[in-house]
Amino acid sequence: MMGNPGRRQVSARFATWFHRLGPRFLFLVGCCLLSPGPATAAPLAGRLEGEQYVSANGEFRIRAPVLPELGGTIEDSDSVVTFHDDFGTHVSIACFEFDATQRWEFETRGRRDYLLYFFTDVVMANFTGRFPGAKIESARYVPELLEGSLIAYSLLPGGSNFTPPVIVPGVTAPEPVTAKRGTLLFVRHRHVYVVSTELAERVTQRSTYKQTVEQENEQLSARLQALVGRMTFLRDQPRKP
Repeated sequence: MMGNPGRRQVSARFATWFHRLGPRFLFLVGCCLLSPGPATAAPLAGRLEGEQYVSANGEFRIRAPVLPELGGTIEDSDSVVTFHDDFGTHVSIACFEFDATQRWEFETRGRRDYLLYFFTDVVMANFTGRFPGAKIESARYVPELLEGSLIAYSLLPGGSNFTPPVIVPGVTAPEPVTAKRGTLLFVRHRHVYVVSTELAERVTQRSTYKQTVEQENEQLSARLQALVGRMTFLRDQPRKP
């Protein structure tokens, strides 16, 4: 579907839409490079209600997967929130509203192909731009999850959010770390969600890390689905009288 004759027209429409997203989407990709911020971070665009983070656009809430007393941080924008700590958690949740063009893309392509298109043409395009050599390792469509979701795994050379061990003077530096990220995409209430997390163990355990690709994928898939399980979609809730 990606190679159809109308691709140039689609790309032009997408470019216009992506330009309007601007910093909002780059925040999602840029979070791969950010070190955890100080406790006195910038004010949130969304809000905290106890342990619950409520998105700035009012589409969802989620029990925060990090604890501030353990150094956990939350950074957000109008469309993206990032949770990070130094113990192995780096999670981003993006929620972008369809404009007319994206609504047309979704209705024309269908859910499965739309999610694949969004991942390859948007998410991976930006990963590749920031991390040369970034590639999709694999992807699978899960029709029974959230009315149809795409779970994809990508390898990002130099794209880890976790600091490698301190290099001892005189000792050969270790090979650059290739981070592995799992990304879950789905559509709900005319918004496309991109939930992403890094498999921190590849970096923090390094030489002792022995997981197979299949084990990595199972672990990332379980974590992504657990994250979505924490989410409440506010439009699903009945309005108060």
